Amino acid sequence: MRVSEFAFDLPPELIADRSAEPRDQARMFVHERATRADRHLVVADLPDVLREGDLLVLNNTRVRPWRLRGARPTGGAVECLLLRLDPEDCVGEAFVKPSKKLAVGDRLPMEGGSVEIELQAHLGGGRWRLRVAAAEGEDVASALERCGRAPLPPYGRLPSDEDVAGDRARYQTVFASEPGAVAAPTAGLHFTAQLLERLAARGVETAYVTLHVGEGTFAPLRAEVVEEHRMHKEEFELPEETAVAVRRTRERGGRVVAVGTTSCRTLETCATDDRLVAAQRGASDLFLYPGSRFRCVDALLTNFHLPESTLLMLVAAFVGHQETLALYRDAVAARYRFYSFGDAMLLL
Repeated sequence: MRVSEFAFDLPPELIADRSAEPRDQARMFVHERATRADRHLVVADLPDVLREGDLLVLNNTRVRPWRLRGARPTGGAVECLLLRLDPEDCVGEAFVKPSKKLAVGDRLPMEGGSVEIELQAHLGGGRWRLRVAAAEGEDVASALERCGRAPLPPYGRLPSDEDVAGDRARYQTVFASEPGAVAAPTAGLHFTAQLLERLAARGVETAYVTLHVGEGTFAPLRAEVVEEHRMHKEEFELPEETAVAVRRTRERGGRVVAVGTTSCRTLETCATDDRLVAAQRGASDLFLYPGSRFRCVDALLTNFHLPESTLLMLVAAFVGHQETLALYRDAVAARYRFYSFGDAMLLL
């Protein structure tokens, strides 16, 4: 298949730059795969759509606030997104821009001098090896946690429009507990504590996996043929209690509902041929596209994804290629909001 076969017209104004408030008031396009029936609800209606005995699987990764803004020696702006950092020597890798205006040896104060980055080597593609230092009297981890910004996707929002504290709260799920992601598992952003309580009262069980979203989420898909694409590896863990929860769900005839493509990929990475999962941890590069077999996931709650993306290909693998494009055309016509802060689609 050609990557171009996953193109569709997406008006720029449908890319959301703010989340719905409250979160669970985001719109939800519900599609029944067996009957092809559609409903247009909101995420808060989820307890009325799922059944007693279903299992909701959520990704509890926590986004690190490792996006920093600062200044070059000339006074021009610079932005850094840390990808990884050794806690011992504080050397790591990051995307730093404008990369062409930077040089090895540059020492750049970030966030008003709270931290400083020293560029050690240009690794290509805007990626640098660097050392991070904090202002005197504070360790680097604490400084980053205090002054860092949410690693928001580039929506075209002006720096003057940024609400640092608000974006950090909005770009984190209410159940995030395991630090390690460079981007949020965005389908989980729709959930509130109250919605989770209502789902539990409905008899819907909840379980967690961890998949730390990596820098691959920012990388463009460069292959022209779908099957030639290789996913970046991302660290995951599926705990024993989640494996047990999946087994209980099968025994009672419930459905395994993955919240987001990250939960879906983790479950399918750990799936067995008897539609269960094995508890394990490791690094997954599983790429799901039309023709892939789903061995565990029965339903999927996910956001609306961008054209020609691997996330759209995963949805197409679950629903069907042409049916997915038809659903997306309907979503565009109905003015659903796309991307990280956008609306949701529930595929049953």
